[in-house]
Amino acid sequence: MIVAYIDEHRHRLGVEPICRVLTDAGTQIAPSTYYAAKTRAPSARSVSDTATTTLIKKVHRDNYSVYGARKVHAELRRQGHPVARCTVQRLMRQAGLRGISRAKGPRTTVPGSGPDTRPDLVDRGFRAPAPDRLWVADITYCRTFAGWVYAAFVIDVFSRRVVGWQLSTSLRTDLALDALEMGLWTRQREDRDPQGLIHHSDKGVNILRCATPSVWLKPAPSRQPARPATATTTLLPRRSTRCSRPS
Repeated sequence: MIVAYIDEHRHRLGVEPICRVLTDAGTQIAPSTYYAAKTRAPSARSVSDTATTTLIKKVHRDNYSVYGARKVHAELRRQGHPVARCTVQRLMRQAGLRGISRAKGPRTTVPGSGPDTRPDLVDRGFRAPAPDRLWVADITYCRTFAGWVYAAFVIDVFSRRVVGWQLSTSLRTDLALDALEMGLWTRQREDRDPQGLIHHSDKGVNILRCATPSVWLKPAPSRQPARPATATTTLLPRRSTRCSRPS
């Protein structure tokens, strides 16, 4: 790196002044060291890396630039080039080459197998004249160092406010319900009556449980949500919050 820096500025500043300033700054280098590095023959590893990088680029290009280090290493071995897999990984990283991953994100919308008689009260008309008239819900996911994290959220169509949300490391059934409970709890805390509210979601099996009458008509003391007020109280009757699904 220091030799490349001197090569870049030697024609304008000179080798000796650059080495003197670098030495005063704490980077010890003498002009003789620079000239020795320029005239020294390349090492065996540098020569091998250059030849191997050329082969790696050819294999990567011949396979539509989709091969990663594992497949490039296997192809080189089949062609009779004995090279370590870690060497292929290092040279591909230095050359800026990478493969195409087939990995996809988890599937969050799994159609429910049970009966679903909920009417579509929205009919793609995602507009509301006032707050707490129409809520839409969904589940998404994001990749973290600890793995996939699932996020359920409920949004008020009028204000675009996220009125309820919940995170989990698993796609459990209560995930969507906890987000809805949080939205109802915030409205109760603000003394707002959600009478006539429409809760719109897709046909996912996790959200389908919102339409189960037992969920609305009895408390669920076994769950431990983040809101203490909803852990032991009875939710609003089903008639006051209607679940809707698209056709």
